[in-house]
Amino acid sequence: MTIFTRRNLLKAAAAASLAGIGASAAGRLTGLAAAKPEPLVLKAVSIEAKLAEAGPTKNVLTYDAAGMPPVVRMRKGEPFAARLVNGIDDPTTIHWHGVRVPNKMDGVPFLVQPYVYQGDHFDYAFSPPDAGTFWYHPHCNTLEQMGHGLTGVIVVENPNDPVFDSELVINLRDWRLGDDGQFIESFRPRDAARSGTYGTVRTANWLDQPQYDAPAGGLVRLRAAITDVTRIYAFRVDGAEASVIALDGNPVPQRFAPDALQLGPGQRLELAVRMPDDEGAIVSLRDVRGTKPKVLATLRAVGKSLKRDLRDLGSLEANPVAEVDLASAKRIPLALSATAENVSADSICGSLGYSFWAINKVPWPGDTPDPTAPLAELKLGKSYVIDMENLTPHSHPIHLHGMSFKVLSSSTRRVQPLVSDTYLIQPDEKVQLGFVADNHGDWLLHCHIIEHQKTGMTSYFRVT
Repeated sequence: MTIFTRRNLLKAAAAASLAGIGASAAGRLTGLAAAKPEPLVLKAVSIEAKLAEAGPTKNVLTYDAAGMPPVVRMRKGEPFAARLVNGIDDPTTIHWHGVRVPNKMDGVPFLVQPYVYQGDHFDYAFSPPDAGTFWYHPHCNTLEQMGHGLTGVIVVENPNDPVFDSELVINLRDWRLGDDGQFIESFRPRDAARSGTYGTVRTANWLDQPQYDAPAGGLVRLRAAITDVTRIYAFRVDGAEASVIALDGNPVPQRFAPDALQLGPGQRLELAVRMPDDEGAIVSLRDVRGTKPKVLATLRAVGKSLKRDLRDLGSLEANPVAEVDLASAKRIPLALSATAENVSADSICGSLGYSFWAINKVPWPGDTPDPTAPLAELKLGKSYVIDMENLTPHSHPIHLHGMSFKVLSSSTRRVQPLVSDTYLIQPDEKVQLGFVADNHGDWLLHCHIIEHQKTGMTSYFRVT
């Protein structure tokens, strides 16, 4: 993974600007509307990749035959197009996690689009309304496809953002590999009924503790996406001053140090890191959760100090997310619980064969052609507050498709009024999430620990 320097970013921005000027001038001269963007081709393929010391791992899935899925870059408010080409022997789709896309672009099979068979393709087109860090992944046979590598990071750029000296994008994920470096069973039922089945090899950008160079004394924008199917992280930065500037694609109301900040699968972290002045000094991004803390990646200071100051860093521009009207908002009760009521139905998009979890007492794996009734039917443009209660002894990163919510309050901790699409609810916690139903269609709501999603902790809202 290449770290982007300020010079390279400015050159790229200038080139894009010149290209835009040229296209605009050509349009005025010819009287033609601006051409649609050329679609980015994302072909799902199976490769061999070096993920462990034992040797190459077979049947690694990616959207880039050369290795890890590419970082997809978009620009806020500008048209984007991508063509998914399925080159694997398994139906698949793409979900643009956290991006508020039109419903038919959301990538959920049965609910909003057909799955894509081997040899077929599907065209996605939308204009991302929000800047920030997002990610993309399949929503069909998710445990196996995501577990085998089909997870990539999205960066939606805003030209009004403050200037950093470099940028680093990190894709965080586990792999379930045996001693021979090959894939082992993707889950164990007894673990799926608890916190989930953890991987055996932990990577950042498909590497073990990679190191990247960054300008000494400079400001680095570090974007990290948790694309893992199970692991919850507690982030800490050692060796440098660092501030959380955005979570889940949205600026934080008040910046703070990432002191064991817990985030779950599906969530994204943006840090401003002030590199040390001394050349060769090392900064580490660490996961300190659990009994096996790990250095995820390191930064090495290079060159003469730029002597930047975190306090001089300007604010990120807020995304255009509608403000919830609490006075008129309707309440939606939402209880997360365990269940043993049903066995999940078979589906062409995969089933784990168990039903361990439920939302409002209804278990739904989310990959069946005959979904349950919607959790609630919402009116377009109206305000709502989700009263979510976790009745289980495990944490759940609950993700809402298509819309963003504001965190209003929690029964267990003091919370900032963060705007997000994923909330990591703790055991026995009650939380209030306010949002405006401003995107028409059926929108999935589910736990992003994929074993929990696939064994019942899934539902959806219908906005009409």
